Amino acid sequence: MLWDADSARRYDEWAESPKGNFALRRQEELLQRLLACWPRQRQKFLDIGCGTGIFLEFFWSCGFDVSGLDKSPDMLSRTREKMGDRAHLHLGEAGHLPFDDREFDYTSLMTVLEFVDDPALVLREAARVSRKGVLITFLNRFSLYRLSVRLSGRKSALSQARWFGWPEMRGLIHRNVHPGHMTARSVLPGPPMTWKPLPGLRYVNGLELFPWCGAVTAVRADLVSPAARTPLMAWNTEPT
Repeated sequence: MLWDADSARRYDEWAESPKGNFALRRQEELLQRLLACWPRQRQKFLDIGCGTGIFLEFFWSCGFDVSGLDKSPDMLSRTREKMGDRAHLHLGEAGHLPFDDREFDYTSLMTVLEFVDDPALVLREAARVSRKGVLITFLNRFSLYRLSVRLSGRKSALSQARWFGWPEMRGLIHRNVHPGHMTARSVLPGPPMTWKPLPGLRYVNGLELFPWCGAVTAVRADLVSPAARTPLMAWNTEPT
């Protein structure tokens, strides 16, 4: 799949749309809860397949020392505009990472496995360069979101993506990452037409559900056991 300047522009336009922004905020809320036990200060974090830097910026706001890698120069150009000198950016392939073993404390694959030829290889590479943990998000094949994409009949990146079911993804992670501990939750159980900031819809689509329920599932795979237990949250504004 070609990720050119037009693809990068359309992705950022979706992220800035009311529906896209709503979906991203619900994912960030879930990630905040999942990552609460990971230490942040002086922790090196690599976002593999960082795209236009939307989640890279989120990880930076959480307090990690962030780096991003993507195979698309056009995607990285948009990331550079967003991040400036707050992140180290690398051009490269997710299946052949140009880093030493255990070079980073944590790595992430944010809706990346859907668009690669060999998801198992990409997972092994993410685990190879990580010391403490790997964060994965994926699109749930059995969600109402997937059904809406199929019923729309439109040809898009999502219609061509490889969506995963939870049993398949759990098996992939166990075989290729070998986590000592794994936690998975999902959000956005409703179809896209319900992704609106109305009180009831916001509540339902923000619920932290079993990994097979929502449109997007997030998995925290801890490589060290036991997992850290000191909660640490990050705020975008001053706490009240």
